[in-house]
Amino acid sequence: MTSLKTFDLTTDGGAAWTVQAVEGPAPDGLIGRAVAATVPGEVHTDLLAAGEIPDPFDGDNESALHWIGRTRWSFRTTFSWVADGNERQELVAEGLDTVATVTLNGQELGRTANQHRSYRFDVTGALVAGDNELVIEFEGPVAAAEAERAKVGSWPHTNLHPYNELRKMASNFGWDWGPDVATAGIWRPIRIESWSGVRIDSVRPLAGADGVLNTFVSLVWTDTAAEYATVTVDVGGTTQSVSVKPGTDTAVVTNRVPAVDLWWPRGYGEQPLYDVTVTLADDAWTGRVGFRDISVNVAPDNDGTPFVLSVNGKPIYVRGANWIPDDAFVTRLNADTYRTSIEDAVDAGMNLLRVWGGGIYESEDFYDVCDELGILVWQDFLFACAAYSEDEPLRSEVEAEAREAVTRLSRHASLAVWNGNNENIWGYVEWGWRVPLAGRAWGAGYYLDLLPKIVAELDPRTPYSAGSPYSFDQFIHPNDDRHGTMHIWDVWNQVDYTTYRKYKPRFVSEFGFQGPPAWSTLTSVVHDSPLDPYGDQMLVHQKAFEGNLKLERGLGDHLPIWKNIDDWHWTTQLNQARAIAYGIEHFRSLFPLNTGAVVWQLNDNWPVVSWAAVDGHGIRKPLWYALKRVYADRLLTVQPREDQLVVAAHNDTDATWSTEVTVTRRSTAGDEVLARETFAIEIAARSAIVSELPESVVVASNPRAEYLEVRGADDVTAYWYFVEDTELQLAGNAYTSTVTPTEGGYDVTVSATALAKDLALFPDRLDPEARVDSCLITLSAGETHTFHVTGAAAPEEVAVPVLRSANDLLN
Repeated sequence: MTSLKTFDLTTDGGAAWTVQAVEGPAPDGLIGRAVAATVPGEVHTDLLAAGEIPDPFDGDNESALHWIGRTRWSFRTTFSWVADGNERQELVAEGLDTVATVTLNGQELGRTANQHRSYRFDVTGALVAGDNELVIEFEGPVAAAEAERAKVGSWPHTNLHPYNELRKMASNFGWDWGPDVATAGIWRPIRIESWSGVRIDSVRPLAGADGVLNTFVSLVWTDTAAEYATVTVDVGGTTQSVSVKPGTDTAVVTNRVPAVDLWWPRGYGEQPLYDVTVTLADDAWTGRVGFRDISVNVAPDNDGTPFVLSVNGKPIYVRGANWIPDDAFVTRLNADTYRTSIEDAVDAGMNLLRVWGGGIYESEDFYDVCDELGILVWQDFLFACAAYSEDEPLRSEVEAEAREAVTRLSRHASLAVWNGNNENIWGYVEWGWRVPLAGRAWGAGYYLDLLPKIVAELDPRTPYSAGSPYSFDQFIHPNDDRHGTMHIWDVWNQVDYTTYRKYKPRFVSEFGFQGPPAWSTLTSVVHDSPLDPYGDQMLVHQKAFEGNLKLERGLGDHLPIWKNIDDWHWTTQLNQARAIAYGIEHFRSLFPLNTGAVVWQLNDNWPVVSWAAVDGHGIRKPLWYALKRVYADRLLTVQPREDQLVVAAHNDTDATWSTEVTVTRRSTAGDEVLARETFAIEIAARSAIVSELPESVVVASNPRAEYLEVRGADDVTAYWYFVEDTELQLAGNAYTSTVTPTEGGYDVTVSATALAKDLALFPDRLDPEARVDSCLITLSAGETHTFHVTGAAAPEEVAVPVLRSANDLLN
């Protein structure tokens, strides 16, 4: 007979927790003084809620709070327990961050060293009827990492702290876009489970496109269990059961759902999800699955090595973004925050998010939303930009963590790729690691042996890649554009963004360009007076090496150097958007040679100058609007090909695209049409074509005063300029604007009398709650556009710096 009862020890479950500093460089008066704690939570958020520290994101508070990561912390609660007659009681901690000692009623239950896995402690003998005291003491994570390095040796890593010594979120120690707020705490739910006989340990339901669901149910038995148990699985109107004898580790139940509806990524079909219920007497598990097949083709071809992701046998052109933890303090995230951020990806036309290896295995909320919205998930194992010991005790922790992650996430329809690491193979080849490693193992055994074996055992339906970037051949450079996946980082770090066109990548899994966050986001945390790109607090919120210098250098000949801080903000935001659009338009023009792009990055985890498309306050930057355009289902782009101009048309839909394309060479100064050609194109579903442009339109009489407008009959539009903006003749009085109040906001209508390039409205400068529906709008003479603003009252008028364009930077 199975009997299971659960006793919730979280704050929501009624448990009262405190946290106190035990030892370390904490301020006077804080050592030994308890403050209220929230579980799940983190010490930073507890101290902030108690008024003990200022906002870590504000000003230069970040560095003033580094003592937190070097202090030992004790979390404590008391609770009353009533014996329930069950045979065994266990303390289940779904997430402890990170190096911790767990004590119940003065008895040590165990020690932990891995944020990325759960722990289960037998408390049958330690739990008493009546009052109990549970204490979890955490080492300061920075001090713990340094102590581990001193004990076992140093492995190469990026950034300041030896994050690779611990199994803890790497970016919590600081990254080139994130704050150094290494924290500690009970970051996921904690409870007591009391049970007898047998219980469910884990459930791994794997659904295929053939309608077959194989459910692997891991079981744990007490020593005295003597009765057979029945495991039942319900899905899609079918019920199947198996009877297992005591001591059986795994029950496998197979259901066949007739006429199953297949799950597809967005843009390729619907996302039907099927409820699955697994029961074992009093114990039960529920979840959802989608029936689909996923594969990746990396078989060599005449151009090198492709990377073609297919769902249900249909190749997918990947339009994606890299995902980092959505808040530096991840316990503040919930189902609503995840949905909001993932909808940013959906609204931009994306179909894939890559969960980057310096973060976390996200909560079920993240993957559930991706399942629902049709966003494929590329899941990194959590190794990033460092070498990792393959010795004990780290190796056992890596294996336990990987097994748990694959078991937990494998059911999700959205899960498309398991990836061994971020840039570590590339790092070993090129970043000077071999000398300090002196022959020691550095992680290759994980990426090439341990992890693929775990995936093959536990999730054989999901493809595995050893790393990103990776060429799928150990004798080829891991970051070769002809093979597999590529990261392009010479653009931004060293060279102009026009370098994107020198590459012909099969698949780009990272590339990016920086820009500042929204003005209201930036000024909420940066208080330099006067504001300056190189001000003290500004540089606190710019984590990249020489980041603001690279912003300046990255303008190249494209845009003029700013005249004031308002122009700096607009110019660098605009240059970021243009750089990424330039790259993606080039990549898509190479289809089918190129099969996808995953931009760095969708989101931020605090207010910062970064590569993100959506800033730390959730405001969509100009880059986001550029992504929406270049990630559209149908794209027209003008590209140079062997000293001539062509129009590349990419049709990423299931319908044939037949349209009439009109190419007009116009004067920048007014409505004069200098040349016009019209031709028909027909692009098959999921295909692309390239059309040469006639000489009559592509040869400019005055390149500084002319431009090309390319417009499909369905209003898909592209532009081409013969010179950079710094040489382009753009009128300073090219447009007028009017403001009209609306219910819940206002409209701003802009009318152009000459070329108005890259119009942008920034209503957050007037009200931080205001949001706008469009950005980076180019108008030819005689055209109008209306910006719709919500969340704020209408001003009488808008002008610089609220209403901007490339024109006003040049006049």
